Amino acid sequence: MADVNTASAAFLATIPSPDQGVWHIGPVPIRAYALCIIAGIIVAIWLGERRWVNRGGTKGTVIDVAVFAVPFGLVGGRLYHVITDNQLYFGEGKNPLNALKIWDGGLGIWGAIVLGAVGALIACRRRGIPLPAMADALAPGIVIAQAIGRLGNYFNQELYGAHTDLPWGLEIYQRYNPTNPDDFLNGIAIGHVPLPDSPVHPTFLYELIWNLGVALLVIWADKKFRLGHGRVFALYVAGYTAGRFWIEMMRTDTANHILGLRVNVWTSILLFAAAIAYFVLAAKRGPREAPETLWSKDVPREDADADSASAEGASETAETHAEVAAAPDTVRDSAADKATEDPKPDAEK
Repeated sequence: MADVNTASAAFLATIPSPDQGVWHIGPVPIRAYALCIIAGIIVAIWLGERRWVNRGGTKGTVIDVAVFAVPFGLVGGRLYHVITDNQLYFGEGKNPLNALKIWDGGLGIWGAIVLGAVGALIACRRRGIPLPAMADALAPGIVIAQAIGRLGNYFNQELYGAHTDLPWGLEIYQRYNPTNPDDFLNGIAIGHVPLPDSPVHPTFLYELIWNLGVALLVIWADKKFRLGHGRVFALYVAGYTAGRFWIEMMRTDTANHILGLRVNVWTSILLFAAAIAYFVLAAKRGPREAPETLWSKDVPREDADADSASAEGASETAETHAEVAAAPDTVRDSAADKATEDPKPDAEK
């Protein structure tokens, strides 16, 4: 009885994994990983749009940029994953077509940023706006989207660390797929049979928390110092890679190594150094971009001025009505008398 209580206490001191990461509505699979990616993209666009408009940019521009940046980013993210983990898809006994199955997980943020930036550049040039300013507006949303995306790793039971006895250790279970015994990703945990290393370090959770901290840091620094010319984005890259460095060192999933270190560790080191250098050098470009430089060239500026004037006029009218309503009866009567006077000039009376 004591052993059962001890086992129960140990289980309650850990984080359980979901029984599955894929549900089916008829023949259609609903994948938690894909839902997390979509949710992250939506949040990034929403926050980026708010920040862009607050900086003086045209409303709706971020959505137009996302039309180019998101598909480019997804392709880039998958390419980076396939290139750096090519042994998973190529070689004896491997099926190269599996490289196209993005829904099974596997997106490299570095490739997503690089090709996503290419898509964003195309959109920014079409709109006539500076890419660095757009990157600054999007930076916090991107790292929050990465945090949301890490929840997909939780449902997929992937990207975790070594065995741990810490209270927040993650329980990982054997999953069974009756149609394909080798396909654990699409399987279901039956009986909660733990894998040999369970519980493990939830490194994806560490990165999720770190990413949210980076987002807060970037937003605070941007408001405090009014950063511009891509320096917000550089701060995001530096903050993210600083965390990715030590978290990557804890992961136990298969990865290629260079000089004894995982490829993503080297990538983090190089990008951190590049981001810090850019952050320092870009400061020489002066204050944040002027709002008028962020206005899309295909939207006439006079339309914005007219809308602004209309809004100001409506505001003044509302204020006048409020003042009259709050005034004494004698003042309101005087205002009414003036309104009923003959408006014709003296020469025409």
